[in-house]
Amino acid sequence: MFYLRLNIPVQKEILMASPRIIAGQAKGLRLKSVPGDITRPITDRVKEALFNIISADIVNSKFLDLFGGTGSVGIEALSRGASFVQFIDKNQAACTILKENLIKSGFSDKANIRKIDAFTYIQSISDAYFDYIFIAPPQYFNLWSKMVELIDLKIGFLNENAWVITQIDPKEYEELTLNNLEQFDSRDYGSTRLIFYSQISNV
Repeated sequence: MFYLRLNIPVQKEILMASPRIIAGQAKGLRLKSVPGDITRPITDRVKEALFNIISADIVNSKFLDLFGGTGSVGIEALSRGASFVQFIDKNQAACTILKENLIKSGFSDKANIRKIDAFTYIQSISDAYFDYIFIAPPQYFNLWSKMVELIDLKIGFLNENAWVITQIDPKEYEELTLNNLEQFDSRDYGSTRLIFYSQISNV
C-alpha cells in the first residue's frame, strides 16, 4: 500500500467532505456538514486513530463533546457503544445540523444538545460525570489551552479514570501548567495533533 502526497487544496477538500461514521452500529453513515468555517473538521484517519486508542473502553462511557459541530466525534462514540453523549455548541446552525445528524443516526435518545458557550457550560456544571471530554475548538484562538486549564480547575465533574482529549494543529501546541491533569500522550497525524490528559494520581 502507498500514499500519494496531497497538495493543500485537496486536503482542504477532504476535510470539508461529508463526515462518515467509521465503525459500529451506524458504520458507513454520512453525516450532514456545517457550512462555513465555524467548526474544526476531523478526518476519517484521525477519528479512526482516536477511537483505536480509546478502544473498547468507549463502551458504556459518558462522553462530552465540546464544540460539537456536526457531531461527528460524539456520534462515532455512540456508534461504538457509548451510553450517552452531551453535545455543546453555541452556534445555532451547528446545533440544527447536529440534531438532524442524531436523528439520522438513530441516537437521539442517547444524546443531549445544549446551545451554550462551552466555557459557560463548564463553569456552570456541577453534577455530571464524564469518562471522556473531547475538545476541538476553532483554530488559532488559544481556546483549547484555556479550556484544558478551566477543566483542570473544575476537575470534580470527571470520573476517576477520565480522559480529556484535544484536537489541535501542532503549531498551536504549548506546554500547560496544570494542577490536577497531566498530559500522558500526544499523537501527530499530518496537520492534526491529538493530546491526551488524565487526572494526576494521588497514590
